[in-house]
Amino acid sequence: MRILRSSAVFFVLICMGFAAETQEICEGFGPQSPRDISTKAGQNTKAFALAPSAASLNLCNIHTHTQAEHRGPGFAYASGAGGFRCNGSDALTAAERAPLKGAYKGAAPGDTVEVHWVYSSCDVMPGEGLAACAPQTCAEPQIRVEAQVFLLVNDPEALDFGDYAYAANRVGRPQPKALPDGGVPVIYAGSTTGPAYSASICSPLHVTWSVRPDCVKLDIASLHRWAEANVFNETKSHGVRALVTAPALLSPIE
Repeated sequence: MRILRSSAVFFVLICMGFAAETQEICEGFGPQSPRDISTKAGQNTKAFALAPSAASLNLCNIHTHTQAEHRGPGFAYASGAGGFRCNGSDALTAAERAPLKGAYKGAAPGDTVEVHWVYSSCDVMPGEGLAACAPQTCAEPQIRVEAQVFLLVNDPEALDFGDYAYAANRVGRPQPKALPDGGVPVIYAGSTTGPAYSASICSPLHVTWSVRPDCVKLDIASLHRWAEANVFNETKSHGVRALVTAPALLSPIE
């Protein structure tokens, strides 16, 4: 995910392929994303207050990236298409890989997807695009992203994405029905992502990331069903930003 600012704060999600960081790194910015969550080292100590728990914030967007933006214990293999694949990608059965057409584009059985549940401290309701997370009336929003990596399979016995979809207000706030159990999340200070940013052109905005370390199987048919009707008008999976590897651009993880 990324945030761009012109005359006002607005969010745009677009694709970016994986690429090595070969250019000169930017200076004077806070920590960047995405990163390898297995590595705790980082030299960027520019601090900002981490966002509260997801339950204390308002769900404003859900979207997916084909291939994992982050690298972690359960999704450690680089993909030729950019990003990272789940470790079990090559061990799926023929039935699990069987093609299945549906409403959700840019993803197929056998693909890895990273799902982002985006939360905001602004008084917002879920809506189309990441612009829903930061209206012009809300200055300096705190943004939190809960992330889970899935391996898409053609199997109705796998997890159902509908179980993690937007479920109207809970505890007085917009929330999903649930968040997946993909292991104890790694929480770190980072940034927004997107093709406008690189090692030499950094995102100036702050995001609290909560990334689960395990990859779990998800029934792709449930993703197609979600795409047929969701408040975010999400009908396709998005691309990934290059992994941030320069220590000077990474926060230390406690």
